[in-house]
Amino acid sequence: MLKTDICDLFGIEYPIIQGGMAHVATAELAAAVSNAGGLGIVGAGACEPDWLREQIHLTRKQTDRPFGVNILLISPFAEQVIDVVLEEKVAVVTTGAGNPGPYIPRFKEAGIKVMPVVASVALARRLERAGVDAFVAEGMESGGEIGQITTMALVPQVVDSVKLPVVAAGGFADGRGLVAALVLGAQGIQMGTRFVCSEECIAHPDYKQAILDASDRSTVISGQITGYPMRSLENKLTREFLEKEKSGVSIEEIMEFGVGKVRLGLIEGDLEGGTLLAGQISGMIKDVKPVKAIIEEIVAEAEAIITRLNDFRGVS
Repeated sequence: MLKTDICDLFGIEYPIIQGGMAHVATAELAAAVSNAGGLGIVGAGACEPDWLREQIHLTRKQTDRPFGVNILLISPFAEQVIDVVLEEKVAVVTTGAGNPGPYIPRFKEAGIKVMPVVASVALARRLERAGVDAFVAEGMESGGEIGQITTMALVPQVVDSVKLPVVAAGGFADGRGLVAALVLGAQGIQMGTRFVCSEECIAHPDYKQAILDASDRSTVISGQITGYPMRSLENKLTREFLEKEKSGVSIEEIMEFGVGKVRLGLIEGDLEGGTLLAGQISGMIKDVKPVKAIIEEIVAEAEAIITRLNDFRGVS
């Protein structure tokens, strides 16, 4: 059995966390991941609080296992979303795009475990002092908003700097990646792009197919001047973003230009005019299958690799 401290912390069977992806990390996906032994996450994104409450209730109808909510702290509804999470007493909260420090005491008082996504050692240390329970150390290989450090470099440095469990994110899609993360000192992995290409994910079929068609060089980074760089599949929109950045337009104009583009790509399937969030791992994903099959294959492959590595040392 592949079991780590993160499994004990969250009461899950396997050390596999689903990323809280905006628009597509809905109840159906979160429940499927939790039912398959991982930790499903409902992505609040920039949604209104009533939508999140509905998704939490729908998730509970589909699973009796632990699941979490990802809160985007720059969302205009962040405060209301936090109130919903506290009222509903979800098991776990993951946070991104902001400092969750001011909210941690309220989460802890409600019995909610807190696992922020961090992209630097400094932030991890600060949040450890604030009382979080674990970390997601996310490298720049990931889809969506990214930091500046690769997963290979970031994860061991965060692991060495804190005393709490660390989950690795950014560039994971199979059992090889899970084993590599464990070797780096992480207690598990978080995956986003791999779960987009699952049957339970509501992402548009054309968006899923774009990921399946991707190569190792299909993603680009845009929006760097805004302070919130994003990794997505290259298309007409990303080229327009880069042209605007080079021309010296204001940050406000760049951000206004991006409004609504993520939903346009992920949900409506506009492959040229929408943002197609995807990690560099896209080139490794070749099929769409049920969440249960994805998780079972990853765990089986990881266990086989660990057995093979033990054989190299003559360990029975």
